[in-house]
Amino acid sequence: MRAFLDLLPAPAKVEAAKQNTSIKLARVIKVLGRTGSRGGVTQVRVDLMDDSGRSIIRNVKGPVRENDILTLLESEREARRLR
Repeated sequence: MRAFLDLLPAPAKVEAAKQNTSIKLARVIKVLGRTGSRGGVTQVRVDLMDDSGRSIIRNVKGPVRENDILTLLESEREARRLR
C-alpha cells in the first residue's frame, strides 16, 4: 500500500496526509460511458479491492479501460448515473 502512495502526485499525497485517510484501490469492471460538457470524463463501475466486495460508480478524468487499477483518495462518494 505504501508503494502506491509513492506513485501519487505531490498534491494528492499532501491531501491524503492532511485528511489522514486511507487510500483505497479499485479495479475497473465496466466502462459505462463518457460524460462532462465536452466528454472529457469517463464514468466507470469499480470494485473496491478491500475485503468489502463493494462496487460503486465513479467519474474518471483521463484514459481508462477495463481491469485498470484506480487509487481512490475517498471511497464513500458515488457518481450519479448518466442519463
